[in-house]
Amino acid sequence: MKPVIFTIIGKDRPGLVDAVAKKVYEYGGNWQGSSFAHMAGQFAGFVEALVPGDKHQQLIAALNTLDGLQVHSQSVTESALSDADELTIEVMGNDRPGIVQELTNVLNRFELNIIHFNSTCESAPNWGSEMFKARVRVAIPADVDRDDVKDALEAVANDLVVDITTTV
Repeated sequence: MKPVIFTIIGKDRPGLVDAVAKKVYEYGGNWQGSSFAHMAGQFAGFVEALVPGDKHQQLIAALNTLDGLQVHSQSVTESALSDADELTIEVMGNDRPGIVQELTNVLNRFELNIIHFNSTCESAPNWGSEMFKARVRVAIPADVDRDDVKDALEAVANDLVVDITTTV
């Protein structure tokens, strides 16, 4: 069994995840993890599955037969495991164009590897604008000072609230 990661994008409809899960099972796969979202009326997601090596291409071809889906895959030949600590960073502040780029630029300056990034914009009636919220999990090298990272993130905007915790 070898890992395969695939992304799925298409018009959202009931039963879509079930149809994908059936194909993974049909080709001898074991579902390892996934993340799905409904965005602008579309279904978007990614899946990691362990699949017999000789079945990878057959599985992807079968997934591409599902009506209205676009599937892209990547077979994984080696794992890039790290001994770095992980941090969870929660950010909240007024939304504006470029905020994600500014935040990821700070993370990149500290050479932090983004493991998971989830963001939303929500209405903030009392503030009269949209609120940006992000939850980011990063791998942080031992020689990077967490306080320096927090200070740099908070410097992106004077209204930005940043909370950093060690991921267990």
